[in-house]
Amino acid sequence: MADIRLTIAFWDYDRVRPLIDGTIKPHGIDLNPIISRPSETFYRMLRHQEFDVSELSLSNYTMLRARGDDTFMAIPVFPSRLFRHSCIYVNRKAGINRPSDLIGKRIGVPEYSMTAAVFARGLLLHEYDVKPETIEWFSGTQDGLQRPTRIDFELPGVKLTRMPLEQDMGPMLEDGELDAIISPNAPRALGRPDSPVRRLFEDYRRVEKEYFAKTGIFPIMHTIVLRKDVYEKHPWAAASLFAAFEQAKRWAYDQLMETDALKLTLPWVVAETEETRRIMGEDFWPYGVEENRRALEALPRYLYEQHLAPRVVPIEELFAPAGPAGSRLS
Repeated sequence: MADIRLTIAFWDYDRVRPLIDGTIKPHGIDLNPIISRPSETFYRMLRHQEFDVSELSLSNYTMLRARGDDTFMAIPVFPSRLFRHSCIYVNRKAGINRPSDLIGKRIGVPEYSMTAAVFARGLLLHEYDVKPETIEWFSGTQDGLQRPTRIDFELPGVKLTRMPLEQDMGPMLEDGELDAIISPNAPRALGRPDSPVRRLFEDYRRVEKEYFAKTGIFPIMHTIVLRKDVYEKHPWAAASLFAAFEQAKRWAYDQLMETDALKLTLPWVVAETEETRRIMGEDFWPYGVEENRRALEALPRYLYEQHLAPRVVPIEELFAPAGPAGSRLS
């Protein structure tokens, strides 16, 4: 039987590059890769279901599932993940020296429901007792990067102002109109010698290591989904894609440890990889359900606590149930 042909949209990560150039091919599938920035991919998939397979915001996908919307089926592959202490930026004159100082402040986010902001608010609540309801929120363009609304939601008990796209939060943070920004994108002003902007957690690497040691959570930002009609017609494709993504990630690990000539433009990449494995284990970017249970249980809880989901979605509802020989994709 001929291979099925599927479009797949994702960003140009090292851990997917073999799937882009065809070095690694999922069994029975001929992939047509489409490379685009995640925010664009998410909008096109959530609003128009343009692709057969796609990278997708884990928070937006979980919100849909919480509502009973089964437009997509995910596999437990996580192309983007990042600790989010580093993504809280404050105006130096706002009087914010510790997390509790965020209470009562005006804080911007590119999108209130984006996974980065959900995890940041989750850690602020659970680690520092800063409740989202105690903050005045604003969402909109940041430093020219516009993010049109990709999923609709209401927020009972939370004050959120959705600003027009032409109003830019970057200058507002610099000028003190906003006290802080939570964003995956560093403000353009950060790092200038005279910058009015700094990170809340300036030694964020130390804080994030301590957070991981305490919680075991390596926050997951994005997952991979199949459109419902594709999954129902070709349910075996979920396991095939999972195996190919896993193989591609292992290839990326090998590139990090290549010492004949460094493949990455980072002088201490080998030392960094060794240190990361000492802290997080050999497979420090794991795919699968069980390997990520703590992070996967945290996000649905955060969404519910933040009024973005009507219920806490069990993990079993989020991911394709069967792999080879009927085993769970884990």
